[in-house]
Amino acid sequence: MIYVFDTSSIRSLQHFYPSVFKTIWDGLDTLIQQKTLISTREVWNELERQNVSADVLAWAKLNKQIFTTPTTAELQFVATIFQISHFQSLIGEQQRLKGTPVADPFVIACAKIKSATVVTEEQLKPNAAKIPNVCAHFNVPCIDLEIFMQHQGWAF
Repeated sequence: MIYVFDTSSIRSLQHFYPSVFKTIWDGLDTLIQQKTLISTREVWNELERQNVSADVLAWAKLNKQIFTTPTTAELQFVATIFQISHFQSLIGEQQRLKGTPVADPFVIACAKIKSATVVTEEQLKPNAAKIPNVCAHFNVPCIDLEIFMQHQGWAF
């Protein structure tokens, strides 16, 4: 199984201090080596602009290869997402005005094309344009970090 991490889940890792939760970080590193934990370039771009812990930022820099450039098929799927007018609000007004990165459609497209599972901390909300809603519409598996850790069999 391949997991495509959203910015929110990578940010949530800052609550698991590497010196205390070494098993989690070792497990993440193993999944990266196995090429089963990936993300997208747009997530990297968001992380660079957000206030994340030094540990998470250092980990992301050390593993920059997981932040892949979208393929042609992924870009075409992003266009498919935006053909649904309701999902166009994945890009907020402030993001459009300021030109800040928007990772959500790229995370979903990456997972769809690679038959992977999205890992995000966003929650399914009725009639919303959130990652879980878009994933549900396109039959893309979507879980949060806790369920991801359960899938790995990690317990502390």
